[in-house]
Amino acid sequence: MGIYTDHIEPKLVSCVCGMKALHKEREQIVPEAAGRVLEIGFGSGHNAPYYDCSQITHLYALEPSAGWRRLGEKRLRDLPFTAEWLDRPGEHIPLANESVDSVLVTFSLCTIPGVEAALAGMRRVLKPGGKLVFLEHGAAPDPGVAKWQDRLNKVWGKFAGGCHLNRKPDDLIDKAGFQIAAIDRHYAPGAPKIAGFVSAGVALR
Repeated sequence: MGIYTDHIEPKLVSCVCGMKALHKEREQIVPEAAGRVLEIGFGSGHNAPYYDCSQITHLYALEPSAGWRRLGEKRLRDLPFTAEWLDRPGEHIPLANESVDSVLVTFSLCTIPGVEAALAGMRRVLKPGGKLVFLEHGAAPDPGVAKWQDRLNKVWGKFAGGCHLNRKPDDLIDKAGFQIAAIDRHYAPGAPKIAGFVSAGVALR
């Protein structure tokens, strides 16, 4: 781990993910998570203020990066319910089969290298009927925007922790065997279009 990856990159990406426009998106979807919750990519804890605390019994905060965990430690510690770090990548979730009620993933499917394996793991740990609550950015429907996403994807990823601009999160979720129960696709108001086309919703195991 270099200085950029461990110290600069988490602060830079956290700043981008902390845009006001994205907080409004989080506010709408995060309260859907309930019961025993696994959050994939807790990062610096931008979702923490939006949990419905009356509905959470325990939170597993999966975050493989030490730099991100340093940024998120206070937010995790201040939660009014029990929470613990899982220091593992999304492809290797260290929980038992059918052990959580909800999985929350926000702006992380774009970054996980083995995203298909990660989604398979999320489905594995969810109880039957459990919810995958998601808020992800990805490939835009407008050809002009999509063209620039494809052009800039590699460069963007080098500076943004491996983030892909042009993945299709809802397709990935569907192919992983989830049943999408509700989804809203739109450009997040106030976010740049190249990284602001979001898919927000709930999928069932």
